[in-house]
Amino acid sequence: MHELALMEEVRRLAEERVAVEGAHRIHRLHLRVGSMAGVDPQALAFAFEVVMQGGAAEGATLRLEVVPTACFCGQCGEAFTPSDVIFACPRCGTLSRRILRGQELELASLEIS
Repeated sequence: MHELALMEEVRRLAEERVAVEGAHRIHRLHLRVGSMAGVDPQALAFAFEVVMQGGAAEGATLRLEVVPTACFCGQCGEAFTPSDVIFACPRCGTLSRRILRGQELELASLEIS
């Protein structure tokens, strides 16, 4: 379960920011997870509950935003949401090689005091 290791890294980043800012508590974390990031959001939420116990993160809450995949069609010049794992443009059928979003795995915001 690599989600546990990912959440441990999120905690490390959050605690690093707490130290830099001279804060004492982590109240809320907002994570953006792309649908193609290779991460199970439910497993990540479970890992959050386990990893955030104790210390500055005790009692913190998680906002988990799943970012849908979006591709760009070089033929049509427009963005589209693929309907499956084959990124074919719904207008012209051209296969897309350019993914605009959906691969994110980022700590978007952090609420500390």
